[in-house]
Amino acid sequence: MVPNRMKQKLLSGQPAFGVSVMIPSPHVVDMVGRLGFDWVLIDCEHGSISLESVELMVMAAETAGVTPIARPPINSFESIGQLMDRGAMGVQVPHVNTADDARRAVEAVKYHPLGERGLAAGTRSAAYGYGMSMADYTERSNQETLVCVQLEESDAVANVNEIVQVEGVDVFFVGPSDLSQSLGYPGRPDAPEVRTAMDRAFVSVAAAGKVPGSAGSAAAIRGYMGQGVAYVYTHLATLLSSAAGTFFEEVNS
Repeated sequence: MVPNRMKQKLLSGQPAFGVSVMIPSPHVVDMVGRLGFDWVLIDCEHGSISLESVELMVMAAETAGVTPIARPPINSFESIGQLMDRGAMGVQVPHVNTADDARRAVEAVKYHPLGERGLAAGTRSAAYGYGMSMADYTERSNQETLVCVQLEESDAVANVNEIVQVEGVDVFFVGPSDLSQSLGYPGRPDAPEVRTAMDRAFVSVAAAGKVPGSAGSAAAIRGYMGQGVAYVYTHLATLLSSAAGTFFEEVNS
């Protein structure tokens, strides 16, 4: 099992930069790694990515030296387990509103005694059973896999002080888009009420000694990093738009 270099960076207090990919493309994942990003988010909630494509994208991530994190469509034992068995090094679980929701995510990612993830011989995540005993694999997996939960609704912000106490969660991601909608300002993450809720969540996560996360443009990420946010990513479409803007500025200047 390969080390989770992105998790190591986060635990050492360094930021880890990622790119969210919603389309089934190992080639894009390969490029993301070669461009110097630390990790890639394989988005199965909003994207069109099948389980077969997840596996190929994970393989591309390993080849390019970038950590593959997958977002399941829902917080369920089955959805999370299927992504983990494809070789994802962790999950970013959507719509976690209570401590029980967070505990359910941890139990789906971790093997006993930390969780109840289903254990099967011959899966790709276990290197097909080659070169490592199942006992050694489960121990390594529990050490290396990452659990990120998304706080993206008003209930999550209200319950944040309980949620951040859940053992086994590495990252608490504050989602600006869904949170803006939940608070009555859809598509307006800069609305004062939304910013206040996000700031409150960041402070609560940091006070608990955990890693805060969020996503957006380069300008948004700079602002988040000033608040101690270390798990950050931009979307592939945003990255391409920014690069295209720079390109046309340069060629037309």
